[in-house]
Amino acid sequence: MLTKYWKQLKSGTDIRGVATPGVPGEEVNLTDEAAERITCGFMMWLSARTGKAVSALTVAVGHDPRLSAERLRADVVNALARHGVSVLDCGLSSTPAMFLVTRDLACDGSVQLTASHHPWNRNGLKFFTRDGGLNGPDIDEILEYAQDGGRPAPGSGSVKRVNYMETYCARLRDMIRKSVKAKDYNRPLAGFHIVVDAGNGAGGFYAADVLAPLGADISGSQFLEPDGRFPNHIPNPENEAAMRSVCEAVVRAKADLGVIFDADVDRGGAVDDRGDEINRNRLVAVASAIALENCPGGTVVTDSITSSGLKEYIEKTLGGRHRRFKRGYRNVINEALRLNAAGVDCPLAIETSGHAAMRENYFLDDGAYLVTRIIIEAAKLRAENKTLEDLLRPLKEPEEAAELRFPILVENFRPAGEAVIDQLAEYAQKQPGWAVATDSCEGIRVSLDGAHGDGWFLLRLSVHDPIMPLNVESDLPGGVKQILKELAGFLNDCSDLLDLAPLTRALSTG
Repeated sequence: MLTKYWKQLKSGTDIRGVATPGVPGEEVNLTDEAAERITCGFMMWLSARTGKAVSALTVAVGHDPRLSAERLRADVVNALARHGVSVLDCGLSSTPAMFLVTRDLACDGSVQLTASHHPWNRNGLKFFTRDGGLNGPDIDEILEYAQDGGRPAPGSGSVKRVNYMETYCARLRDMIRKSVKAKDYNRPLAGFHIVVDAGNGAGGFYAADVLAPLGADISGSQFLEPDGRFPNHIPNPENEAAMRSVCEAVVRAKADLGVIFDADVDRGGAVDDRGDEINRNRLVAVASAIALENCPGGTVVTDSITSSGLKEYIEKTLGGRHRRFKRGYRNVINEALRLNAAGVDCPLAIETSGHAAMRENYFLDDGAYLVTRIIIEAAKLRAENKTLEDLLRPLKEPEEAAELRFPILVENFRPAGEAVIDQLAEYAQKQPGWAVATDSCEGIRVSLDGAHGDGWFLLRLSVHDPIMPLNVESDLPGGVKQILKELAGFLNDCSDLLDLAPLTRALSTG
């Protein structure tokens, strides 16, 4: 059983904590000692997993550009070497590259130091084996080793600097050449203007080392220089300011396409030539169209908050099948793996957050791979005098959408949230014009007819936090507020469990 200290460092399938001082009220908890003990826990877990002695292991280590990266890199590398591990020190790397290195360089495992899109003062450890990323129970086991103070026997390991990102970029360039099949094979993106926004994360390589060598015009690209303070905007395709910034950059540069990454490049988003986002439902739609090209009738797994219009696009326009599942990128990936093992043809698992994992790429959520596939598709469409907008035209998008996040007010938050969901399910059955979805895998999803808002809502528990997110979409102007007013009849009776301030604000605006 994990103590409160070690439990706070678990974030789903990663380990994350405060690594740099400077934010009031946030004390550093990812200390040097904690990083060393967690690394020892990973060694012991990996030894048990592989059946190899710790001294026979090879482990790669990489990091994103956070201010604490060098300190934690030294902690991890030194701990590994002191116990006899052969270490490949990969330096500044993307998270997807740190999975692929396990396969290309025959590593038993790898460690990526990153906190994804989280604020500059945070950092974490993400682990891979050749089978992919770890699951929640694996993280529990590693933290239990760390908590108990277990350490492998001392040894004399080695440390070798490796620039694996060169191999990773070459793989993406080769993929574009082979797929586009341009007359000028080595410059298939000549005449294509693409703006890259790396948000000062690890993704700046994509402009200079992938696109430019293939002939693309990358002028107007921004925030390519790694800077762990993230001074321009949060590197996060879900962030409104970040997306607004890249959209404006595309329009300003008069580019054909824009792409944006999160800090460690496991997520990506895109922007069309008009400066319109290809994000969330639109991103899922494009990725689905690409994945189903060579997989007719295949199943696409998404998270639970995808729109009704997207389901219709996947099933009616693309001829595929849509499987809504739980939020959390590991959840959708694991469901896709389960479906394929059961004989269901499933080429794609994708979250609306931008985590996209394709079967052709080991079901690895890789933002650079995703945008590379989008660029290839855009190049093919361009040869037919078409654009990505033509691909998206059949997608029905909601008139309005909103997300409200209700903090849970009691310490034992999960049972409280589950009780709210159970009560709402009972309440919904009695409401005129409401229809409870039969394919909900988490929370409760309800469709409402034209007289009651012409849309849907989903209330669920957050994957990790004491929060209940409420997603609402409507096909009517003013429909979201109408749905919220109907829901208020139920939610107002939950004020002892939920902080309803977000609902109050939403109903008082406009």
